[in-house]
Amino acid sequence: MSSRIGIAVIGFGWMGQAHCRSYSRLPMLFDDLAATPELVVCADTVEARREQAVGRFGFGEAAADWRHAIERPDVDVVVITAPNMLHVEIAEAACAAGKHVFCEKPVGGTPEQTARAAAVARAAAVITGVGYNYRFAPLVRYAKRLIDEGRLGTIVGYRGRFFSMYGSDPLGLLSWRFLQDEAGYGVSSDLLSHVIDLAHLLVGPIRRLVGTRATTIAERPLPRPGEGTHYGRGAPGDPAGAVTNEDYAALLVEFENGASGTFESSRVLVGPESEMAFELYGTEGAVGWDLERLNELRLYLASDEPHTGWTTVLGGERFPPHGAFAPGNALEIGFEDLIAIEDYEFLQAVAAGRPHEPGFEDALRYVEVQDALVRSWSSGAWEDVRRLAEVTA
Repeated sequence: MSSRIGIAVIGFGWMGQAHCRSYSRLPMLFDDLAATPELVVCADTVEARREQAVGRFGFGEAAADWRHAIERPDVDVVVITAPNMLHVEIAEAACAAGKHVFCEKPVGGTPEQTARAAAVARAAAVITGVGYNYRFAPLVRYAKRLIDEGRLGTIVGYRGRFFSMYGSDPLGLLSWRFLQDEAGYGVSSDLLSHVIDLAHLLVGPIRRLVGTRATTIAERPLPRPGEGTHYGRGAPGDPAGAVTNEDYAALLVEFENGASGTFESSRVLVGPESEMAFELYGTEGAVGWDLERLNELRLYLASDEPHTGWTTVLGGERFPPHGAFAPGNALEIGFEDLIAIEDYEFLQAVAAGRPHEPGFEDALRYVEVQDALVRSWSSGAWEDVRRLAEVTA
């Protein structure tokens, strides 16, 4: 690793810290890492987080103004983990400065913002990445391989969902994720985007859809200064504010290849804690995966003996890059290992000067689906998925 890539992280909450831990680990995990990541500067509006970034995470500097981080000449990559509605302004400035950009999904708070960010990055010819980390689960990659090899036959059905309990407590704080002005849309950006992105990877584009939404918990306690994560909790009698985006979203779709699909996302259901899951059905077999059982894949192959039924495939080094984290088989990897894999893939692309997937163009494909979903919320009817560049030009 003779070259170096300077990293700026903007927003030092949970995901910002996860990416920082990831970049620090990469040289210890991957022998073929093409460049050494260096944590140059962190930007955050909270002083305690800035102190933590320097004192505990090894950044050379921390700043209150994200513009300072982008302007530094020794920064090559800008990692954006700020609230959604800030994504586009930061991404535009980074692209204008010639920096490569990794942004947590959904790249903006509205479909129009994501389209704008994609257009700017395209014009600047910078390398982009988006935090659709579930693409990088080794067993999801194995499922993709089975599909590409034709082992499951023709894909006819898909069921995707992301049910998380993080908003199920009415005393959960009114963080930025629950506010249209700061997050944009609710679970259709935060959770459903992951679900549709995996469907795009595994099945392909969606042609049309019909959908619905709901907001179940209308008010939440206001956070105190310096607080506000969506895992924080208030107390009975605390001052409260209104939730302004959706808690639940669902849709029925037709894929361009003729397959049918159903999708749901919720942050308020009680029971599933982090059920980011899919089942894919083909004419010769089926496959299913669930983040709550990250290291297991359910597989049915019709070519097996009829009594075999569903089998469970356990993760391990036979499914790369699992072996970078644990040797052998059935030794589990975790959520932040998926972050490390996606950061490794993005860093390799930057070092090689080649495009990365998923990038801003993949984020644009999702928000084109979201745009159709929002139109369906208003019309109550089926809506075609259409290119946002044509809509917003």
